[in-house]
Amino acid sequence: MRRIVVVGYGPAAHRFAEAMAGREPGARITVIGEEPRPAYDRVALTSYLSGATERDLAYPVPAGIVTRLGSRVVAVDRTARTVTAEDGHTEPYDVLVLATGSAPFVPPVPGHEHAHVYRTIDDLDAIRTAAEHAAEGVVVGGGLLGLEAADALRALGLRTHIVEMSPRLMPRQVDEGGGAVLRGHIEALGLGVHTGAGVQEIVTGPDGQVAGLRTPDGTLIEAQVVVFSAGIRPRDELARACGLEVGERGGIVVDAGMRTSDPAVYAIGECALAGGTVYGLAGPCNTMAEVAADRIAGGTASFTGADLSTRLKLLGVEVAQFGAMEGALDVTYMDPVAGVYKKLFISDDARTLLGGVCVGDAGPYSALRPFVGKPLPAPPADLLFSGAGAQGAQLDLPDDAQVCSCNNVCAGEVRHAVAERGVTDVPGLKACTRAGTTCGSCVPMLRRLLERSGVEVGKALCEHFTHSRAELYDIVRVREITTFSRLIAEHGQGRGCDICKPAVASILASLHNGHVLDGERAALQDTNDAFLANIQKNGTYSVVPRIPGGEITPDKLIVIGEVARDFGLYTKITGGQRIDLLGARVEQLPRIWRRLVDAGFESGHAYGKALRTVKSCVGSTWCRYGVQDSVGLAIALELRYRGLRAPHKLKSAVSGCARECAEARSKDFGVIATEQGWNLYVGGNGGFSPRHADLLATDLSTDDLVRTVDRFLMFYIRTADRLQRTAAWLDTLDGGLDHLRKVIMEDSLGICADLDAQMDRHIATYADEWAATLDDPEKLGRFVSFVNAPGVPDPSIVFAAERGQIRPVMAR
Repeated sequence: MRRIVVVGYGPAAHRFAEAMAGREPGARITVIGEEPRPAYDRVALTSYLSGATERDLAYPVPAGIVTRLGSRVVAVDRTARTVTAEDGHTEPYDVLVLATGSAPFVPPVPGHEHAHVYRTIDDLDAIRTAAEHAAEGVVVGGGLLGLEAADALRALGLRTHIVEMSPRLMPRQVDEGGGAVLRGHIEALGLGVHTGAGVQEIVTGPDGQVAGLRTPDGTLIEAQVVVFSAGIRPRDELARACGLEVGERGGIVVDAGMRTSDPAVYAIGECALAGGTVYGLAGPCNTMAEVAADRIAGGTASFTGADLSTRLKLLGVEVAQFGAMEGALDVTYMDPVAGVYKKLFISDDARTLLGGVCVGDAGPYSALRPFVGKPLPAPPADLLFSGAGAQGAQLDLPDDAQVCSCNNVCAGEVRHAVAERGVTDVPGLKACTRAGTTCGSCVPMLRRLLERSGVEVGKALCEHFTHSRAELYDIVRVREITTFSRLIAEHGQGRGCDICKPAVASILASLHNGHVLDGERAALQDTNDAFLANIQKNGTYSVVPRIPGGEITPDKLIVIGEVARDFGLYTKITGGQRIDLLGARVEQLPRIWRRLVDAGFESGHAYGKALRTVKSCVGSTWCRYGVQDSVGLAIALELRYRGLRAPHKLKSAVSGCARECAEARSKDFGVIATEQGWNLYVGGNGGFSPRHADLLATDLSTDDLVRTVDRFLMFYIRTADRLQRTAAWLDTLDGGLDHLRKVIMEDSLGICADLDAQMDRHIATYADEWAATLDDPEKLGRFVSFVNAPGVPDPSIVFAAERGQIRPVMAR
């Protein structure tokens, strides 16, 4: 059994461990990390200051990997093949992989010891603590990480300045014109931008606390928090100390197989000098990890360089750069009013695309990046302006064109997954190829490749309708159809099935808000909606009254206890802050609900594809950390959206501060309080495939928050597929989160007034389904175990006692 030791536990080490475990299951892989936590997503590090937790960012530890956390390796003995940690622990190795990463560069100016860096979770904790008693902040560095750090300080409520030595921001990604447009966007947000400026000293006051930053021309920028984010330096000190070859300007020299000057030692990630370059992006580092794993397992993979293209959104501004930033010819488009700048660099014969820069609109990036070094797929004007060339270009994307730079996935691999492995959707492509799983910027390209792969992706709801659910929704809405029979007669065929009937029933309920058991609608429902309760494994049902925000009075608690006692039900507190009463026979449901409705309860819709709960912490009313009334908002949201029928169930939560006790980021829509208002997250879920929600908007007022959630829910209901959760819907939404933001916050489709009116109609016409059922003898007639013996309970339902309550006894 080979002993493989990895020093460093960042994203590159994590990718290596994953790849190595798959290639050589019998190896003992030990990963030694300096931080007290496993590897985490550094690309999303800024989200840690806006509500994300360590758990949200953490990568899962690969099965079978041995980890030593909080342990700094201080020596490598290449002769004995051991590494020694600061605590004295010695780990032997057969193969050593150095993944020590990089360290932030801090210039040795007076007072630098009082500044912060922006690299790890601990760094962000220190910045957050310092910001609690600060009003101004300054970031040294106007590159990718510098703008991220500035965004973080701004999110913490500080008036923020950016100091950049270069004459423009992001000098490695944009040219002079793009830098000017980017600067305009950032200054419009209220940030101070100081380009062509260095740092002379960090100024402290009489109390020793930071008071500001002084530039070489004598300008004092007042600030109580200073963050250096002015570049990185490879951490190659271990390699130097043990005699490995390092570059003149740093970095551990490796060959194409990531092997160092010692055949038993490899280096990957930001500490490695590959082909004379130290790479600081996720994509190249991931590729290095894959190559090293392959070579250690006996393969022949090589690292021959990497695509340094980037597409990101910093401080709300889209920025993209691909290929070279120079060429014999260039084509430029600039709209100073809209703040858009786009430039293509092409060869002297105007036939080959060399690179491009986009600021304010990164739309051309996905289509054009794969064509770098290849013939232009259309006239440059079409590619930049009309977009027609870019759309047509995707039809002829060559197999060797890189689609996902983060994970080094080419178009041919995507096509192979479709043709040979039968993948038919974007989530499947992500699972199969890893494309789209890191930064997500290539997801639109994946979708278009899938659509143009020759595999027909059917949109028909079922054999009775050739239309998708979204199309049927529009048909019902526009033609004002109120019955399934009319819809299938005019736009379908046959009599329907258990797929289309409940889907259409949901559409009718969301548009017209009538009772789900009225008229022919009763025959459309599945088992749960047919009896307004969730069926359990032994044929009994659960009863879940609504408890908005988890808040309940003692009197109502007593009623629930009495009902459970009198009907012999099993009681359990749910994860959504409600109480579940299980074991009710179908004929008992009306009597149980009569007691509950008379006590002021209403249906919690645990049985329906509708809003379930809006969970909350106790918020500012009780908690010493709370900054907003999370309970009050949770109750208001739950009462506003109760009964709202959707393609799938909906869950929500409201947290009263960034500590996130209500777990809002695991919900379809979650809200986290800030000092200025509310942050809104959308598209999260738990379950079989957990997904953290994405940040849609920050610091919203309560009115703006409610209006945005209204539109989000109605747009989802209008466009999602059958049984599609908001997470899957958002993943497949053309244009993703940015498109959603434009639709519901900027009204790009001109439908917001319609969405608002639709929500208003829902709220105005809401009625509790169980209260209406109890007042309707015809509806009550369905709640019997046997049609020909209404008063006889089902004798097959048997219970046993367990922990003082009932449990089902199933026939063997």
